[in-house]
Order: sequence, then structure tokens, then C-alpha cells
Amino acid sequence: MSTQAVPADSAEQAVSPAALAALHGLTDSSARPGLLDYVRRLWGHRHFISEFARAKSTTKYSGARLGGLWHVMTPLLNAAVYYLIFGLLIGTSRGVPDFIPFLVTGVFIFTFTQSSVLSGVRAVSGNLSLIRALHFPRAALPIALTLVQLRQLLVSMLVLLAIVLAMGQVPQWSWLLAVPVLAIQSLFNTGLALIVARLGSTITDLAQLMPFVLRTWMYASGVMYSIAHMAAHAPAAVRTLLDLNPAAIYIDLMRFALIDSFTAAQLPPHVWAIALAWALTAAVGGFVYFWMAEERYGRD
Repeated sequence: MSTQAVPADSAEQAVSPAALAALHGLTDSSARPGLLDYVRRLWGHRHFISEFARAKSTTKYSGARLGGLWHVMTPLLNAAVYYLIFGLLIGTSRGVPDFIPFLVTGVFIFTFTQSSVLSGVRAVSGNLSLIRALHFPRAALPIALTLVQLRQLLVSMLVLLAIVLAMGQVPQWSWLLAVPVLAIQSLFNTGLALIVARLGSTITDLAQLMPFVLRTWMYASGVMYSIAHMAAHAPAAVRTLLDLNPAAIYIDLMRFALIDSFTAAQLPPHVWAIALAWALTAAVGGFVYFWMAEERYGRD
């Protein structure tokens, strides 16, 4: 009796797809890479991140008549409203020297964090077509959107410095502290954007809820008032929580850098160490938290 040989194509068809892929050295392109490999891939896409951020910055106000001027006008108008309501009507300006630079600095710095979170929460859910069309580290999206907000803040800082100068402040060496403050805050904001990007990819209502959360955070961050003045007689536990609030810390550090009347005595103890600890915790923790769900983005 003769034995008929089985064709090679038939033999391959009898093998499962997973085994066949392994046989030929193929891997799942959507599988989550190792953490270090993921960092290397992200660095390899640094030009994509930069160009994506530039494109987003260019098109954000492309339909508005005033265009990019809204980068500056939005926080300025917010500051004007807060000055009218809190400074004049409620009277939070009492006991706060240089209240206008104090207020505008708080508004600009908190807006940086607020905008980073709001853009981060839609980083995945708002770019599903791009995610499904191209293969790249998904963390590039929230990082790029935070970079957009940083670029807008840098433009706004020119206006902030003009206001500070107009209000009688004199340039000093302490102004250089604004650079490390913005660097540390950018790390913190990036971490928050990564966290809310993962949450927003599955919790569709988070984008609607987040403005209320951020507004509450703003009221607790001393944007429109001096925490040291308003909470002078608060319980020690409340004062400690206010002092550890990262948004308030970055605002106060920028005020300390730019405003003469805002002295080191108004800063919490170990403020630079606390600021750096918040930034590293948010950046590292947020990055790992986002990476852990890498293979699910665009599929949920």
C-alpha cells in the first residue's frame, strides 16, 4: 500500500494561527511591549509628538477671527472676572499686596494644569481613528497634548511678565526660578494627563464630570485668595491639606519667583521637595498606569 504525501500547504492549514505565527517569528503588533522597550519606542516617536503638538496648536483656534490671541485672552478674561467677583465684591484682595499680579499668576498657572487635564481626558477617546490607523506608543497622545498646553503657557507668560512689570515689579534673579517651576509642573501635568487619558478611554462620562472636579480644585488652590491669610485660623489638618495641594504649591512657587511681596515666609515648609515629589509621583505613576492598558486602547 502506498502512502500519499500531505502537501505542505495542507500541513500549515492544520496548525493553529498562533502556532503558525510563532513558527515564522511573528508577534502580535498590538501586544503591550515591556516598559523599557515602550520608553525606547516613545523616544523614537519624539518627532511625531512634536509635530502632532504643533499641528494641534495651529488648528485649535483656526476657526476664530482672533486666532491664536485666544491663547492669552482666555486666561486674561478669566482673571478679569475673578478680580471683579473675588477681589472687589467679596474682598479677597484685602491683606494681599500686589493683588493683580498675585491673581493673574494664579490664574495662568492653574489654567496650565486645568487645560492639560481636560485635553488629556480626551487624548485616547478623541483620537480613535488615528489609534486604529497607525501603530505607535499611545502615550504619545497625552504627552503631545500636554506639550500643546505648555507652548500656550509660554506665550501667556510674556503677557504675565508684562502685567507684573506694569504693576511695579522689578526684574530680579528670582525670576529665573520660573524655569524650574514650569519644568516640575510640566512633569506633574503630564502624569495627570496620562492618568485621565486611560480613565477617559473607558469612562465616557469623565469628560463631562472633569470640569466640575477641576473647578472645585481651583477653589481649594488659592488662585483668587491667599491660603496663608484665609486659612490662618483653620484646623491644623485642613491647613496641612491645603499646604500639600500640588496646584497651590506650583502657584505659590511662581508667585515667589515673580512677586517681591510674596516671600519665603508664605511658602509651606520643604516646598521644593514637595513640588518635586508630586511631579515624580504623578509622572512615573501615570506613565506606568497608562502603559499597563496599552493593548486595550482603541479596542474597548
